[in-house]
Amino acid sequence: MTDVAPDAQVAREAAENFRQTYGRIKDQVGRMMVGQDEVVDGVLTALLAGGHVLLEGVPGLGKTMLVKTLGDAVDLAFSRIQFTPDLMPADIQGTHILVDTEGGGHELEFREGPLVSNLVLADEINRATPKTQSALLEAMQERQISIGRRTLKLEEPYCVMATQNPVEQEGTYPLPEAQLDRFLMKLVVGYPTEHEYREILNRTTGEEDITLEPVAHGADILALRKTVRSVPVPDEAQTYAIRLIMGTQPGSEYAPQIVNDAVSLGSSPRGAQALLLAGKVKALMAGRFAVAVDDVRAVAMECLRHRVMIGFHGQAEGISADQVVEAVLSHVQPPSVGS
Repeated sequence: MTDVAPDAQVAREAAENFRQTYGRIKDQVGRMMVGQDEVVDGVLTALLAGGHVLLEGVPGLGKTMLVKTLGDAVDLAFSRIQFTPDLMPADIQGTHILVDTEGGGHELEFREGPLVSNLVLADEINRATPKTQSALLEAMQERQISIGRRTLKLEEPYCVMATQNPVEQEGTYPLPEAQLDRFLMKLVVGYPTEHEYREILNRTTGEEDITLEPVAHGADILALRKTVRSVPVPDEAQTYAIRLIMGTQPGSEYAPQIVNDAVSLGSSPRGAQALLLAGKVKALMAGRFAVAVDDVRAVAMECLRHRVMIGFHGQAEGISADQVVEAVLSHVQPPSVGS
């Protein structure tokens, strides 16, 4: 019998525990959600990597239900914010209100808003004004909210999952580049297949009442995030991630011609962080305790499509961010060992 090194054994057990917990959560979500496997995987990847996710798709595809279902499966405090143009920062952060005391007096008491939760669904985020979007930005980036002189730290795990409709633009406020960059991933939710339509109708128009049970808790998510962070990244995978990011930047030695012609702004270093964190989740799901080049490549579209800003010329030519990322993936080759 061959002895296994203690460190290797610990890594193997951590990867196996990660896979089992991930599988339990996904199976529970699958009891409610039909299809959309890539989107479900993306949402779980963002949650376990400690990032936020932007879901884009037309109404009625189950974006809101997916996030709510995830909250039920993981037993996290869940809140939903329906963004509208008249929503103010205090409506989502919380505010001080005047309450009666036992002695007949009055005092100010702080009432928390829906941002104070673990899993926050920001529905139709692009309908909020920039002032309200900035309040959400602080919660996403700093894991805190500021009201007057008071700063309230948000409890971990904390994750914002936002939705937006790509078609209806009237009365909307497109997210600025700085806020888009705070999302670890952007997932595009597509239409179901014919078979999935049948399953959706059978589940939603019949007598069956599906009740979800929590299969993980907040402490489990924090432990899995620690496992993700501990996955090593070989030089080849890190170099490939860096070159992909540089490939989205006009004028870079790794940029294809379409980037130089159509892109006004490429990805920031946050894009490289997203590639490696999401790649670590991919590696763990494959039973490996090290990130491979293929793991980085597999998550590149979701991690970079919202970090590539198409310039005026590119928009006139009808070039999309997805096309640019595909071109970068084709142009930038994985480094050879030692290069």
